[in-house]
Amino acid sequence: MLQFWVHYGLHFGFPLVLALCFFKQNWIKAYLIMLLAFVIDLDHLLANPIFDPNRCSINFHPLHSYYAIAVYFILLIPKKSRLFGIGLVAHIIADTADCWLM
Repeated sequence: MLQFWVHYGLHFGFPLVLALCFFKQNWIKAYLIMLLAFVIDLDHLLANPIFDPNRCSINFHPLHSYYAIAVYFILLIPKKSRLFGIGLVAHIIADTADCWLM
């Protein structure tokens, strides 16, 4: 149960805290853009089974690979992709914490 709360707390709470702290005037827009990072979970559809509670996503799924994570950090540099990049990195942090709790 702890793993559930940490995982989803980080997925939804961490971007919310970042939006409220660093994008005060447009926090709703920033939060929604960061939540769009959930699109990388589409790679779970390629796995069999699609969901395995005992599987670490990091470096298992293509969009959770170390190469993809490097691209997500590069997306932090240009201003136009920064919010989405923050959402992607926050998503990877949440998934990493999930792996540690296994």
